[in-house]
Amino acid sequence: MAPRLLLLLLSLLAAPAARAAEVAACPPAALQPLELPHLAEALREGREPLVIAFGSSSTQGAYASSPDRTYPAQLQAALRRMGISATVLNRGRGGEDALEMRARLEADVVAARPTLVIWQLGVNGAIREQSLTRFRTLLRQGVTMMQDAGADVILMDSQRGPWVAAHAVLRDLFDGVLSEVAQERGVPLFSRRRMMDEWAATGTPDAAMIAPDGLHHNDRGYACLAEALAAGIRATISLPR
Repeated sequence: MAPRLLLLLLSLLAAPAARAAEVAACPPAALQPLELPHLAEALREGREPLVIAFGSSSTQGAYASSPDRTYPAQLQAALRRMGISATVLNRGRGGEDALEMRARLEADVVAARPTLVIWQLGVNGAIREQSLTRFRTLLRQGVTMMQDAGADVILMDSQRGPWVAAHAVLRDLFDGVLSEVAQERGVPLFSRRRMMDEWAATGTPDAAMIAPDGLHHNDRGYACLAEALAAGIRATISLPR
């Protein structure tokens, strides 16, 4: 066998093991069970769910080393390892706030008729000191539109990192609105913030999960975010035997 071909085959065989080791290295955090009736119904009926990851740069995958290291790509892989054969589409766009996401919600999300939407937002609004009232209104409108289209919705709050020091007050307020609207609309909130605080409490430094810019995840952070999301989804699903 040619040396180049042999090296390629060895690298392909090593990739799954390397990915498994990366996931196994995730620090401990409490399970966040996510109740998703439409997803559960699709699986009971033998339909493959469509999941859309909607958001800004954390969803698009800023600072991920490749597209397959973004959290949506790794979420699809993690769900399939757990027995949930779902397709996950990445509809993240870096730099966007709630107003910009609301403007493309119909075309980029609702038109695809997803079973589940994971909506990550709030950080850009806090950093830019935008109107909290406008954020609440846009968030309510967006969640209601997705629910009316028959989708489950998970809201995702902010990440931990050095950026918080200069924006702590507004970060708390924006995360509070996410929690408020989640309760009001009866949708689960996946708290990145709580998860990452728990990582830190067990001795994991922020730099182990956050890219050098102090804001976005690195590959390990995205992998562990995807694994925690998948575990929360799987926790409430009874798969057919």
